[in-house]
Amino acid sequence: MKNLFNGVFDGLTVLLTGHTGFKGSWLTIWLKEMGANVIGYSLQEPPTIPSNYELTKAGQYITDVRGDICDYDLLKQTIEQYKPDLVIHFAAQTTVLDSYEQPRVSFDTNVGGTVNLLEAVRKVGTIKAVVICATDKVYENREWIWGYRENDELGGYDPYSTSKAMAELAVNSYRRSFFSSEGDLSKQRTAIGSVRAGNVIGGGDFTDNGLLADSMRAIFKGESIYLRNPSSTRPWQYVLEPLSGYLCLAAHLLQDGQEYAQAWNFGPLQHKAITTQEVAEKIINLWEAGERTKVVTDQIPEASKLHEAHSLHLNWDKSASLLDWRPVFSIDEALSETVQWYKAYQEKRNMYEVCRAALQNYVNRAQELGLPWSRG
Repeated sequence: MKNLFNGVFDGLTVLLTGHTGFKGSWLTIWLKEMGANVIGYSLQEPPTIPSNYELTKAGQYITDVRGDICDYDLLKQTIEQYKPDLVIHFAAQTTVLDSYEQPRVSFDTNVGGTVNLLEAVRKVGTIKAVVICATDKVYENREWIWGYRENDELGGYDPYSTSKAMAELAVNSYRRSFFSSEGDLSKQRTAIGSVRAGNVIGGGDFTDNGLLADSMRAIFKGESIYLRNPSSTRPWQYVLEPLSGYLCLAAHLLQDGQEYAQAWNFGPLQHKAITTQEVAEKIINLWEAGERTKVVTDQIPEASKLHEAHSLHLNWDKSASLLDWRPVFSIDEALSETVQWYKAYQEKRNMYEVCRAALQNYVNRAQELGLPWSRG
């Protein structure tokens, strides 16, 4: 895999915050397989039990630093010590429901943590590129049937969405004030891009109150799947789709600099809205668990009384046109790959090798489609 993305990651030192999380663990493995020197920075405790990071034992292949993104001094010290060429920032409080329970944590982590990273990058002054991982929920959601574009209004209702939108504003302020030709206060030219993607589907997701994780837990126990909002739609996509987009952007930031220091959307292949109920039913059918697992929509959990967006879609034309990126799997293919991962997990297989095989399968399909990043 070392020749993917023009071989830019082979031998590159990458600091990955939030590397023990769901998407962070997959990216840790992908970067390692491409020959990168990965420095992980995450909280001491795993984000979920179990976690994909621990199941795959990915920590044995990288430098594993444990610390809080809100600890500015330790974060800056880590950057100074390991001198990364690239930083990819995942560390965050990541769910809407948790943000209602602990709103202060959401703002401290998502806004303050992002500012800590940007300030440390500014002070150290040696990093070539930074990718800040945001979310599709940064947009002021008007329940449009069409997808949001990168220049649409930012906003948010719940603390999670609002905190991520605020973090995007901080990124733009730092980019213009300190890291671009517009700024007069620094001669640094670190290229900083932010990325926005929707709900991801993939093996290794054990998030509480997440559709995929809740569905798999129910299937394991032979119980029904209870849905808070069965008719809600999201830009469901396979976990490696946004990661390939983030890597595409990172490669451009490293090679071409400020031209790509912008916000970017990464969305799914399908344009038709897919509801949470449809996703849950597809999972049941793929697992062949229909005799013992049903979707229940008429017993509404208490959590569903909290406000959550009903309809949300992204437009990724900009990424297709300027990054030459596009998604690889359909929703059915994404769910099939996901179910295969959880079956392997139940069979107690070597989960690092399972993830590695899934990565290779994804790359093979991208090569069949002729995607530029997959050549080599």
